[in-house]
Order: sequence, then structure tokens, then C-alpha cells
Amino acid sequence: MTVIQSYQLYNCDAFEWLGRRKPETINAIVTDPPYGVIEYLPSQLEKKRNNNGGIWRLPQNYDGHTRSPMPRFTVLGPRDHERISLFHDKFCKLSFSVLVPGAHVIMASQSILSHLVIASFISSGFELRGQIVRVVKTLRGGDRPKGAHGEFPDVSVSPRSCWEPWLVFRKPCDGRIQDNLRKWGTGALRRPTPDKPFSDHIVSSPARGDERRIAPHPSLKPQAFIRQIVWAALPLGHGIVLDPFMGSGSTIAAAMNLRYQSIGIEIDREYFQMAQKAIPKLAALRPNGSDKQPSA
Repeated sequence: MTVIQSYQLYNCDAFEWLGRRKPETINAIVTDPPYGVIEYLPSQLEKKRNNNGGIWRLPQNYDGHTRSPMPRFTVLGPRDHERISLFHDKFCKLSFSVLVPGAHVIMASQSILSHLVIASFISSGFELRGQIVRVVKTLRGGDRPKGAHGEFPDVSVSPRSCWEPWLVFRKPCDGRIQDNLRKWGTGALRRPTPDKPFSDHIVSSPARGDERRIAPHPSLKPQAFIRQIVWAALPLGHGIVLDPFMGSGSTIAAAMNLRYQSIGIEIDREYFQMAQKAIPKLAALRPNGSDKQPSA
């Protein structure tokens, strides 16, 4: 375990940690879980690091742009979907226990798998409170049929992705929202400013430049975006934000920048060590658009 200033980091299995945590001691969860489940297994990460196949594919280059490896969710079959559902069933059950009433879970999703995740959360007692559209133009999707690009030049096998869904769930409140806010400090979303509500439409470029050099994680979320999400997660500005699938620590860095308390968990040793080094540096960054961010 690493304890520094306002955050704690654990290099362990998130489910085991959640199972040991006292009930009703976490005020929000902000995370980007492994949606295909298998893509972050040690064997698959090893293949990715060695550029040796597996679920991580190295996409084609377009117009001089080099595309980063990405998991091929379209190749997942019924058994994989069942594993995804079982994974999130367990995650939801454990999360429901540790969260205080009215606490939000805000998590990155994937358009062709989000229905499985929503079903797990609803069946576990959470309320679906909406979806956040992260407008991010990448080079994902839009490909012609593999091995038949010349034969079918006018078709794509999937839409070109221009947005990323973030799912918003809430543990039911203890009475009215105002009562829950007074007792637990949760139940609502914090506004960026008193006269502006938190929006479900956020324009966000992929993490690049200094952020990518500091934390070269395949799922790194830019600070200009994640700080808005973390800010909204604690309506009164106090409590603990948990990221049980921390990766390189972007959520924890955002919480540090906003002077929120946070806990990060990462099972992969290499990513955990990356996060230890990256979090203070990411927290200190002033990314593009930071003047539009809320600040503590």
C-alpha cells in the first residue's frame, strides 16, 4: 500500500479489497473497468507488451496517423459476454455494500457492451441516472472488411467511433435527496459553477503530449475530461472517491488536483508502479481547456 497526502494506492485485486472494506465508507466510484474482462488478464497484457497478438490488435495506419493497440470487442462471443456479466454482477454487489446511500458510480463504457453492464447494475439495486457523452474523435472503427478492402471499398463493418459513453448510476438515497445530502453528503452531482449544472455532453480529445509521456497506459483518460467527472461525483466537495481499476492513476490525479480524498486499486504491478510515479505529475498539469474546469 502507498499512502501519500490525500490518496491511498493498493496493488491488489479490487474484488478482494472491496470484500474487506467496511460497508458505507465510500462516497463515489469513478472508474474505467476492463470491459472485455479478458483484455487485462496477465497473459493478454504480456501479448500486448510483446506485440504478439491476443485480443489486443495493432490497427492499420491511416493518413500518416499511427493507431494505438485496442481490444477487439467485436470478436467476443456468448461465453465472453457471460463472463462480462458475471464480472459486473460481482463488482456491483461489492460496490453496493461499500458505497454510502446516494453515492454515484460514474464509469467509462463501450457502446456494444454497455447493455450488459447496465443490466448488472439495475439487477443489483442501483438506479440508472443517465449517460455522459464524451465526444472524442479517434481512429477506432470505420474499417472495411478485413482481407477484402479492395473488393468492398464502399462499406464499413462498424460505425466510425466519435463518442464514448460514460454510465451514471446511483445507490438509492436514504429518504429525500435533501435529507441524504445532509446526512451522507451524497445523492446529487456537483455543479461546475453555481449557475451552471453538470452536463452530460463533454467534448474531450484523447490524452496526448505530456500526459501520454507521463502515463503511457492504453486507456489513459485526459485530465481536462476526468477532472470534470471527479468534481461532479462529490456534490458537497468532501468524501472519498474510489477507482478500483486505477490503471495509470488519472482518476486519482484528478482527485488530488481537486483536493479530494481518493483510493486507487490496480492489480497489475507494472501499471501500479506507473501510477505511483505518474499521479503527482498528472495532478500538476494544466491541460488544454483547464481554464474551463471547476477548481477546488
